[in-house]
Amino acid sequence: MRAVYGLLLLLMLSACDKNEVGDVSLGVFTTKDIKLDAINDPVVTGVTCHVSSIEANLDLSDPSDSSIACRQTGPITAAMIAQIDKSKNGEVLFSKSKSIFFKSMKIRRIFDAENQTLMYLSYATKETSGSFKHSLSTVPLWGTKAYSAANSQQN
Repeated sequence: MRAVYGLLLLLMLSACDKNEVGDVSLGVFTTKDIKLDAINDPVVTGVTCHVSSIEANLDLSDPSDSSIACRQTGPITAAMIAQIDKSKNGEVLFSKSKSIFFKSMKIRRIFDAENQTLMYLSYATKETSGSFKHSLSTVPLWGTKAYSAANSQQN
């Protein structure tokens, strides 16, 4: 009986996601929902990413599919760009457990210096049906203070 209460408590806590901005039911005869999260870049604060993923409420593992769309929602400055990891691997900004079996969904920021663009990659850490599910969104620095500063440094 304690296991049932523990499982119910876990399900209720998993629904309390501070990033969640939407929840779409996939129908009466399924326990799967599409969850919509808003993730703000902690360093480049002028960028917000919206991620959709499926949660299977009574399963031990959620599907690995996700979709990401990132947009400029505020100022992006040269000082912000100076603070980010500019390696080819970039840095993980967000991680969400998708299974009790060590699968998670991660969002990573990678900077494309040549094209002055921030790339945001959403991906699953476990292979599903022969594929690592992933989705990409980009935020160009064109027209921002960060682009102007980088452009003047190159000239």
